[in-house]
Order: sequence, then structure tokens, then C-alpha cells
Amino acid sequence: MLRERARRVGAAWEGSEAAASWRAGYHPVGGAVRLPRGGWRSRGDRRAYQQGAFALRGELPRTRATGVRVAWPGRAPVVRPLVGVQGSYARMAFGRGGGQPHLTVTGARLGMMTVATTRGPATVPAWLFALDGYDTPLRRAAVTSAPTPRSPIAPTRSVPGRRLDRLGGVSGGGRTVTVVAVRGVCDGGARAGVLEGRDAVVLSGSVVKGRGSGPCTKQAKLMPVRVRLKRPLGGRVLLDALSGAPIPYKEAPPG
Repeated sequence: MLRERARRVGAAWEGSEAAASWRAGYHPVGGAVRLPRGGWRSRGDRRAYQQGAFALRGELPRTRATGVRVAWPGRAPVVRPLVGVQGSYARMAFGRGGGQPHLTVTGARLGMMTVATTRGPATVPAWLFALDGYDTPLRRAAVTSAPTPRSPIAPTRSVPGRRLDRLGGVSGGGRTVTVVAVRGVCDGGARAGVLEGRDAVVLSGSVVKGRGSGPCTKQAKLMPVRVRLKRPLGGRVLLDALSGAPIPYKEAPPG
């Protein structure tokens, strides 16, 4: 049943307006944050970053809502809304910055960075945050992703399987996809079947039965699953078989 569902999802997306919209948009598949060159100087700084412990010394520049260009080599650029510097700072400074350890931001300016996307590496505007004690800035992409196109096929609850939580990244020249799957604490693991097409790649999540026979709680665990593709993902949309929708990319927790 799950394999047949994947075929129906792939057929619905092949040649669709949704697939064309996806190919034309800005959809990151890699990190939108770059640490200072050489990484963190100490365990304390690393812990402060992980806990969102930042302190602001001085003022951040004023910004206004505007459109900015996302560019690819040899391809038409797209215009996306600029993420303001205050909003970008708030996303990383989610903890308490008054205690120790913490990282001190002394200023910010608008610059550029490269982000991995479904259309290849893109040059995007980024906020460059100056940090006390570091010679190079912490960079955060300053553009929002394109809206996810509406799926041409409805989700299902009648097919056995597990939805995939998110896309973790694409590597190996686009031929290795890492997704985050949900499994029970007593399951033996998680896996993802793959069905490739011209415009779409459909992944079907499922769990491996555990060996235990005793009582089990209903706790869920997140587990990374790697999938090897026959050819690079490229501009093809990565779909979840049960939802029929693109698997969203989400930035990994700070580390």
C-alpha cells in the first residue's frame, strides 16, 4: 500500500504547476548560518551559542521591509523579503544573555553568504554579526524561503507508514539525502523507501519492528535516516508519501 501511495504522489507532481513553482523558488537545503572562521574559541562560547546566550553591546542598524535578490550562477535571480536585523538577532539570542558564559554582539552589517538550495548554491544577503573577541563575524542568511506550493494530491491517513519530520540536508553531490524520521522508543529503527521521477523524489517512511516483547511506552524519538539516490536531487522536489507535500528543511539545533 505504501509503495502504491508513493507512485500516486509522484504521478500527481510530475509535470504539475506545483513542481514548476518549486523549481523556480528559493528553497534552502543546507545551513543558513556560518560560524566565525575557525569555530568557537572555547567550550564556554560553544555552550553560549547552543543556549542562545547573547548580549548586545551597542545598537543594531535600522532596517526597513524591502525585497532583496537571491542569485544563482547562470540562472535568473529571485526576489525575496529581507529578514530585519532585529528579527535575525532575536532568533539566535533566545536565551538569557546576562549570565556567564555568553557571547557579546558589538554590531552588525549587511553582507553576503552562500547557501545550498534546491537550485544549487545561491548567493544571498546575510547579516554579519560582529562578536567580541572574534576577528570574523557570525553570518546569518537574511532572506526567507519561498512559500511551499500547494500539493496537487491530498494527504492520507489510511495508508500504514510514518510521516517524515523534516529534511536534514543534502550531500554527496546531491545523491545523499538525510531526513529525520519519527519512531517509537521500542521500535528497532526507522527507514525510508525511495521512488524517483523526473520532477519529484518520493520518500516513504516506516519503522523497523523491535525485538522486545514486554510493555512499551508511547514515547517518540527522532532519528536521522540517509537515503541514496540514483542521480542528484537537483531541482526535483522531495516529497513525503503520506502527506503528499514537500519535506521541509529545518536548520539543525545550534551546535
